[in-house]
Amino acid sequence: MSLGINGKILRVNLTQGTHAIDRPDEAWYRMYHGGRGLIAYYLYKELKPGIDPLGLDNKLIFAAGPLTGEPFGGAGRNSVGAKSPLTGAYGDGEAGGFWGSFLKRAGYDAVIVEGQAEKPVYIAIEDGQVAIHDASDIWGKDTAYVDEYLKAKHGRGAKVCQCGIAGENLVRYATVVNDINRMVGRTGMGAVMGSKKLKAIVVKGKQMPKMSNPQRVKELAAWMGKNMPS
Repeated sequence: MSLGINGKILRVNLTQGTHAIDRPDEAWYRMYHGGRGLIAYYLYKELKPGIDPLGLDNKLIFAAGPLTGEPFGGAGRNSVGAKSPLTGAYGDGEAGGFWGSFLKRAGYDAVIVEGQAEKPVYIAIEDGQVAIHDASDIWGKDTAYVDEYLKAKHGRGAKVCQCGIAGENLVRYATVVNDINRMVGRTGMGAVMGSKKLKAIVVKGKQMPKMSNPQRVKELAAWMGKNMPS
């Protein structure tokens, strides 16, 4: 891959407690890029009409773009999408912070969460390795506590995306929270996360995907820093 992407999309099935990897080719990425484009593709392709947004069949997708984590102003963002419990239609939102870039450092461009867990869990993605952990101790806790708890467990280099107490209780406008204070504040994605008993996704990694022309990327980033309005 030469587009600033890993070429790997992680699927985690919480009902079965399993995970798998999709490996789209470069032509696919050139068509759908990442972020909202990737989310729209998978939701349109894989969701059946009429499903309950808070039910077993909805899918919650976390997706970074090809520039996420690269040295461009505003390129730290990632998108989260699903069928919205607030509107009953396509829903997504996006947040800034560090979580999206660390998802890419952890080895993946997106995470597709399927099914529902029987009890609270969180997903840890560390340098490509994936594990599903019990989250009973942090269910019902506020976002600052959860962030500190998971960083103490997985290291200070870990970044945390989570649903808050509103999401746990299926409030239909609940947000998803990155890095304590960055919110995916639209369309009720926190409620979808809570419906899956998914408290958090922890990401940790060291290696960004390679760009085909990193020197040109640096030049463009420097130009944008000087010429784009702040």
